[in-house]
Amino acid sequence: MLHERVREIRRSKNVKQAVIANTLGITVQAYSMKERGRRPITTVELESIAAVLDVPVSLFFREEEK
Repeated sequence: MLHERVREIRRSKNVKQAVIANTLGITVQAYSMKERGRRPITTVELESIAAVLDVPVSLFFREEEK
């Protein structure tokens, strides 16, 4: 699921939720709900998250190789 990939990639880049929440202009609690799938991540937010993490948006839609 998208929210799980966002969390996984953010953690792999060692970026705190607060950094992304600040970029999006939302609270850490609101961002945490997005990563847990309790609130949707919009296209605009996804583009901002990708920019902060320095990854292409398409990376969020690729399955991790195991």
